[in-house]
Amino acid sequence: MNTFKMLGASITILCTALMAHTALAQEPVKIGIVVPLSGPFTSYGQQAKNGITAFMKEHGGMVAGRQVDIIYRDTAGPTPEAAKRLAQELVNRDKVDLLGGFLITPQAYAAAAVATASKTPMFVMLAGSSGVTKASPYIVRTSYTNAQMAYPLGQWAAKNNIKTAFSLVADFGPGHDAEAWFKKGFIEGGGTIIEASRVPPSNHDFGPFVQRIKDAKPDAVFVFLQAGDASIGFIKEAANRQLGQTGIKTLALEGFTDEDTLASVGDAALGIISSGFYTPAYDNPVNRRFLAESKTINEGKLPPNFIAVAAYDAMQVIYKTIEQQNGKINGDRTAQLAAGMQIESPRGTLLIDKDTRDAVQDIYIRKIEKADGKLINRNFDKIPMVKDPA
Repeated sequence: MNTFKMLGASITILCTALMAHTALAQEPVKIGIVVPLSGPFTSYGQQAKNGITAFMKEHGGMVAGRQVDIIYRDTAGPTPEAAKRLAQELVNRDKVDLLGGFLITPQAYAAAAVATASKTPMFVMLAGSSGVTKASPYIVRTSYTNAQMAYPLGQWAAKNNIKTAFSLVADFGPGHDAEAWFKKGFIEGGGTIIEASRVPPSNHDFGPFVQRIKDAKPDAVFVFLQAGDASIGFIKEAANRQLGQTGIKTLALEGFTDEDTLASVGDAALGIISSGFYTPAYDNPVNRRFLAESKTINEGKLPPNFIAVAAYDAMQVIYKTIEQQNGKINGDRTAQLAAGMQIESPRGTLLIDKDTRDAVQDIYIRKIEKADGKLINRNFDKIPMVKDPA
């Protein structure tokens, strides 16, 4: 009799375990993506969305036996409060397992507290201020930092016969970061900043600023402005006032000359030198697959840029951490597994720094040129596997 009871109890336990396993297998992985899909930063959000879509088209919508559900939330602009509120809703109401997106630095900072309180892994796909990953132990960043781009650009400029520079940056946190780290690299290499100006983010009239640069007669101007109207406005005004014809070089970071900007300014961008981690011209297997999938999204109307790559790579890291946990998702374990992970990316090799959970990657010096009638960022120098110096 006792034998039958024990057998019955064992069967009950086994059935319960199987049911629990089946329920886990059937329950989807929910990933909440917080990005601007309307307003002035719409193209940022669409690039991130396209990068995620390209990854899932290539790798499928299942990981470790679980379906992956992507839940998008639109911040409709750069407002930090919106990002924090949407992150809270995703965690508390939608019960997401992971968070992602957060393309604008103040939004990443605002949502960091939500990730920490709920122990939810948070994958930052842009947001370039160095301190972002310090804001929460659950943040992993697959893009870059402004210091990681600006410091080597300053070093490169000083080594390449640029003795004097004018600094023109947007008057907000990321602009201040970029200014400080370009200046540090440039001065350490023997260069001199002869003048520095900060532009209100709302400014769209760059005529007076371009004229001041011409009057100062530096060898180069370092420019950091927010994407969209500001960057486009400066490039067009510089071309109108023939800044390049005076011999003054324009130096910038990746987003200043991305594919969206080039489509808006055309030949006015020719000659601009920038530091960056991605250009579609890379010839590696991952990039070829990424570009092939990207062409099938939105009829190929939005060519993928570095934001799409950062989103694609965030999904790579997410899938790998879930696989390593056999389909279970623990916030602390996910962050631990992501730290130190190395993947092959459309950009080449991407390493997530073990201590900072930030991207370590090759940084290229590029110049806008025309090839086969199309504007491209042509890489002509490389600084290998750069860590965030900040």
